[in-house]
Amino acid sequence: MTTAHIDTFARDSLPAIALQPDFLFNLPELQFGAHINCATELLDRHIREGRGERVCIRGKDVCWTYRDLNDRANQVANVLTRDMGLVAGNRVLLHASNTPMMAACWFGIVKAGGIAVATMPLLRAKELQPILDIAKISHALCEASLSTEMGLAAHNTPQLRHLRHFNYSGPDSLEAAMERQSPVFENVNTAADDTCLIAFTSGTTGIPKATMHFHRDVMAICACWPGYVLKPTPDDVFIGSPPLAFTFGLGGLLLFPMSVGASTVLLDKAGPTQLLDGIKEFGATVVFTAPTSYRTLSARGSEVRRTSLRRCVSAGEALPASTRALWREATGIELIDGIGATEMLHIFISADEASARPGATGRVVPGYEARVVDDDGKTVPVGTVGKLAVRGPTGCRYLTDERQKTYVRDGWNLTGDAYLMDADGYFFYQSRTDDMIISSGYNIASPEVEEALMQHPSVAECAVIGEPDEERGQIVKAFVALRPGVVGDAAMVKTLQDFVKSVVAPYKYPRAIAFIDKLPRTQTGKLQRFKLRSL
Repeated sequence: MTTAHIDTFARDSLPAIALQPDFLFNLPELQFGAHINCATELLDRHIREGRGERVCIRGKDVCWTYRDLNDRANQVANVLTRDMGLVAGNRVLLHASNTPMMAACWFGIVKAGGIAVATMPLLRAKELQPILDIAKISHALCEASLSTEMGLAAHNTPQLRHLRHFNYSGPDSLEAAMERQSPVFENVNTAADDTCLIAFTSGTTGIPKATMHFHRDVMAICACWPGYVLKPTPDDVFIGSPPLAFTFGLGGLLLFPMSVGASTVLLDKAGPTQLLDGIKEFGATVVFTAPTSYRTLSARGSEVRRTSLRRCVSAGEALPASTRALWREATGIELIDGIGATEMLHIFISADEASARPGATGRVVPGYEARVVDDDGKTVPVGTVGKLAVRGPTGCRYLTDERQKTYVRDGWNLTGDAYLMDADGYFFYQSRTDDMIISSGYNIASPEVEEALMQHPSVAECAVIGEPDEERGQIVKAFVALRPGVVGDAAMVKTLQDFVKSVVAPYKYPRAIAFIDKLPRTQTGKLQRFKLRSL
């Protein structure tokens, strides 16, 4: 296909075709033309077809129709192209919490043919820096309240030439620049296989991996899981906790509702209490959050029963059978479970309420294929634990990363999850096959936490593992050997925890710390994590 990108960095950085997975387009909904701009399909289309006055996005003191969002996205696109010199294919970092303006920025970037690189608001400069470097970010749009860490990262990034802040009223704000621009913009006629977003996922080594997704990929995930499992309607009101920087949040809180002309509620803070308050205030009918949140909210089941909630989606981490039962008993609503991956863009195994089974993630979503394989890539017998392999209309394309060879084998994506499949085609999660810690839906790499701890002057050496936890799935646990003369007491635990929070995103801090004399190692000095897990 002919690319619309003038800056061809993304296309030039794609893995070799031989290293990419097989892509399947086996549904009528997946027959895409040569050119698609997903913003045109998800936003402009509704105005063209007479739905411009329908409510699209609500937030704190904000209620935008589809026309309102489109006007603002067009103004952002005009600012990017006319004031900031963006050309199609440039990467634009988007650093913000879940707000209507973040959504407007995302669509503005995509309309202009840019590549959106959304990042979580909790990230520190240390974590933003490699993202800026790996994706060769040239432009950034940042929420004003997050400017400190963004500024520190930008200072060390010479290729970042243009930075604007939003969600504030200063004369140099993005909003001020938008007021000088027209609300009319002609979307770039991107190729279906032009990259429109780069999503970063934590690597088990602590080095982030950049996953590239096309305009057709965005439309593919809207065609598969929502239509066959979630079954949303235009009258649904979506709400949830995952950041839009997570592909789980991007799909569930922006792409999926807009694909059917529904509305969404974006909360900049979405802990269980704020989430329930938002469900009540906005009359939400569909919620996306992690198992931990459902377990906490189940204590307020009687309040949930009095709301308009009808669909509850759990993903981001394995759903314990006990949490599913607890939520159903408390609220009368059966959870919709699912597994997705940043590499796959969204959910590919799931089950609706009618076909849910305790302990099972579900069955393969139409449009995808999945199987359980051994170390040689051969399918294992039913009921045998092995590695999950999946393929479909989306798949892993790492940006210039040797780990592509590990994730994709023989055309299949290997997600890093151990599963077994029963005779009815239901998949049951067993564990991760790597050292990734998944806690309350967040992926946390052990080496990254270890590196943060090692920066404290009291720490001689340390090692981090994931410890099973009923509420969070896993928690980060650190084994720390202190320097001579330092006391390993409760005060030191808090000191180290607070220190880690100041160095990396706070959700990565070790919730448990054990002090030991020395770490278990082999004769060659290699850390024996399995011995730590048995302590």
